[in-house]
This record gives sequence, C-alpha cells and structure tokens, in this order.
Amino acid sequence: MHFEHSEKAKDLQRRVAAFMNDHIYPNEATYHRQIAEGDRWQPVPIIEELKPRARAAGLWNLFLPESEYGAGLTNVEYAPLCEIMGRVPGFGPEVFNCSAPDTGNMEVLVRYGTEAQRKRWLEPLLAGQIRSCFAMTEPDVASSDATNIRSSIVREGDGYVINGRKWWISGAGDPRCKIAIFMGKSNPAAPKHQQQSMILVPMETSGVTIRRMLPVFGYDDAPHGHAEITFENVRVPASNMLLGEGRGFEIAQGRLGPGRIHHCMRLIGVAERALDAMCARVTTRVAFGKTLAEQGTIRADIAESRMEIEQARLLTMKAAYLMDTVGNKAARAEIAMIKVVVPRMTLRVLDRAIQAHGAAGVSRLSRSWNCQKGQTQDPAKTRVSASTIANTAAVTCLIGVEQNGLRQLAGGRRFKPALSSAAAAAASAQVKRHRRLRAISRHRDLADLVHERVSPRARLCEHFHRSVRDIKADLVAGRRERHQREPHVCRRRGRVVKPVVRQHARERGARGL
Repeated sequence: MHFEHSEKAKDLQRRVAAFMNDHIYPNEATYHRQIAEGDRWQPVPIIEELKPRARAAGLWNLFLPESEYGAGLTNVEYAPLCEIMGRVPGFGPEVFNCSAPDTGNMEVLVRYGTEAQRKRWLEPLLAGQIRSCFAMTEPDVASSDATNIRSSIVREGDGYVINGRKWWISGAGDPRCKIAIFMGKSNPAAPKHQQQSMILVPMETSGVTIRRMLPVFGYDDAPHGHAEITFENVRVPASNMLLGEGRGFEIAQGRLGPGRIHHCMRLIGVAERALDAMCARVTTRVAFGKTLAEQGTIRADIAESRMEIEQARLLTMKAAYLMDTVGNKAARAEIAMIKVVVPRMTLRVLDRAIQAHGAAGVSRLSRSWNCQKGQTQDPAKTRVSASTIANTAAVTCLIGVEQNGLRQLAGGRRFKPALSSAAAAAASAQVKRHRRLRAISRHRDLADLVHERVSPRARLCEHFHRSVRDIKADLVAGRRERHQREPHVCRRRGRVVKPVVRQHARERGARGL
C-alpha cells in the first residue's frame, strides 16, 4: 500500500488548510451566534457568505472520485482533505459543498442517475443551490439490515405510489432540502436482496409530511436537523426510479462505502481538534503546584490519544486504498472495521479532552469561551456527555513538556497554545508561587508545624512514628553491641573469628592490604 500523495493532492491540502485558517476558524463564534440569535431553521448567513469564496478558490466539490463533476481525486487523495474540513463539524464541510448527506446522494446520481435526473437534481446540488436527504431508516424495524425495510413502492400506471414512515432523516430540517432518495420495497415476492428499490421523491410532493425534528442527547443540530417523516400515498413519476426496480440494495452498498469513509475521516479531524484543545488547556492550568501538562496521567492521556488517532487513520487510509485499487466490494471488510474503530477512538479522545477541561468540558458555555480564545469548539458539543477517564498506561515517556509548549508525537511538531503573553506570564507566575510554597513547607521546622498547624490527631500520629523510630534505633544499637561481644562464624572457611580479628581484618581491607 502506498499513501504518498501527488503534488496536486499536496497542493490542495495546503490550500484547504489555509482557507480554514483564514475563514473558518475565525468565524466559528459568528457561526454559533447566528444560529442562536436568528431563525434556527434557516441557512446560516456566514456559510452562504463563504461559499462563493471557496468556489472561487477552486475548493469546491472535492469529494467526487473519477468524475468530471468533481476534482478527480481518488479516495486516498480526498481523505486528508476531508479530515481537515471535519475539524469544524457542520460548518467546515458545507462551505466547500462537501457535507453529508449531499456528498453520498450526489455520488448516487452520478453513478446511477439518468441524464434527466442529473439535469434536474444533480446540477443544483453541485452548485450548492439546494440540499438533499436520504430516507431509509424506519422506527418499526432494525434498519441496519436494509432487507427489513417495510415501506412500499407500488407501480400504478405511469408512476409509483409510496407509503411509509421514516425517521432520523438527516438534513430534512433545512428549508433548502428539495429532494429525498427514498428506499422501500417494490417487489416483496422477489429474492431477498432484489425486493428493494430507490426512488427520487421531491420534498414538496403532496403526502410528504415532516412530523417532528428529533434531538440527539438534547441537541437539535439546527438548521440541519434529523426528521421523522411520513409518506402517505405519495405519487411520483416512473422516471424517478433509480437504476431500476429491485436494485435498491445494490445502490445502497455502492453508496455506503464512500459515505462511511467520509464520515470516518471527518471524525479523525474532530479527534485531532479535541487533542489540540486538550494540549492547549493542560499547558495553562495549574494544579498541585505544576501545570496539568506535567502530571503523569495527563501525559499518558495525550500519548494514548495520539497513538489511537494514528492507528485509526492508518486503517482508514488502507480502506481508501483498497476502494481505489480493488473496488468497494472487495474493501467491504475494511470499511466495516473503520465504521467501528474510528467512532470508538473519537469518543475516547473526546472523553479525555472533556476531563482535561474540567467543568467547562461538559457545558455549552465552553463553546463561546474557547471560540473567544481561538482554540476550538467545545468537546461536550461533539461528545455530548462525559465519561470517566480511561485507565492510565505506561506511556508518559512518549510526551515531553517544554517551557514554551507541548511537543506532540505527530512529526515532532510543537503545539503552542493560543494565549496572550499576559496569560502565559500569569500561568508561569502561579506555578512558581506554588513551588515556592511547597519548598517552604518541606523545610519548616517540625516543631513549628506541631504547635501551629498540626491537629491533635496528627500530633498523636507523629508521636507514634517517633516511638517506632526510637524502638528501631534501640534494636540496631543492641545488634551492634551483641556483634562486638559474640564470636562470628566465617561462612567461607567455617572457622570462628573473634571480634578483634574481624575489626583488624576490616582495617586491613580499608588500607588495601
């Protein structure tokens, strides 16, 4: 496997990273403020403002592999770009028109759509004028097995009538969402994997009703959202069928491969951002006389996070390489692995970042606090809930703490927290003050502590320990006196040596005789 990128891919990585630094990170606070202050279910103005800039910079529709519609990148080449954009969830990818579920739906239209379908729906999606959703999951069945789908697609005349209830339809809350790819059963009597079909359903069609928006651990993810939708006698033309009746399962397998790898690379970007926030936090917070970065458990957490991120990235790159070389079907095992490994790793890294942020890590307030400091989105927004820190491993030697920052393992690069000189000086002064107080307390006379600050119980303990020390001293003195009086048996020669002879031998040995 070769993960070396072409000069074109490396140039795109530099340009995407520069755009993020110039336009995305500085506007994170604006993005969250506009959602909070305006109509939560309307497009965010800052995103619409930055889209033309990304398009003018040639950073538009980068996700489509082997297609004249995109940048012509392979999965291996697009993966690091997806990771960079994923460092700002929700906000970053949409600015480049590379956000889910539109990326997967556009790939479906490119691979399986007719010319008329592409003209009607793909071109507006590629231009960023509309958005889309994917309606597969149902509340009444385990929809992870697509053969369980119960919604119906019935042919009537020159069209199809659709009935069913879907939920967790991501993106349906956006008013720009104009088209849904609907999956249902069109021929229940056919073989198991040929019963399902996929069909295009305009969201404005009569009978399509958004019943409610579903919160995820209390977050509604506006204006994107996750909807429960009912389809009641929805009639669409027969020309809206994708690829043909009974081929929905085939389309689903072709769609899920790229979709999963895109999600995994975005999650790796989230984990990297959380680790950066953790490093910035622990280099400035002081506890027990030293910064958190000097605590062994914190170093272990950072090292564990770095190793887990690297491992997950390598497995994801392997999956991308296999998808490019032998196809999605042959890479299905690796795609299934990253679906488990990457989210699990991201949750662990986020948990550690939450713990390092203390109370701020579990509060929405930390979002605005971090954005003001130019650091990151709050870890709790992504992880949603905190858990206890993982067991510490003996890897503290992998992280070195220096005065002007913390050296990360990735390429030996230095991470310098985004702090003002005044804040850094205050943190340094606090550390010095704690260390001075600890030194003073260690060298103070014990009697002063007993009379001034030590409780009666502590005095009793001190008296007990002194008594133990006195008893030990008496035992040692008695042992020495007995050695001087009693003869000693030489172990090497088996003869008795008198004490005077032993003392004389020691003197001769000391003189080197």
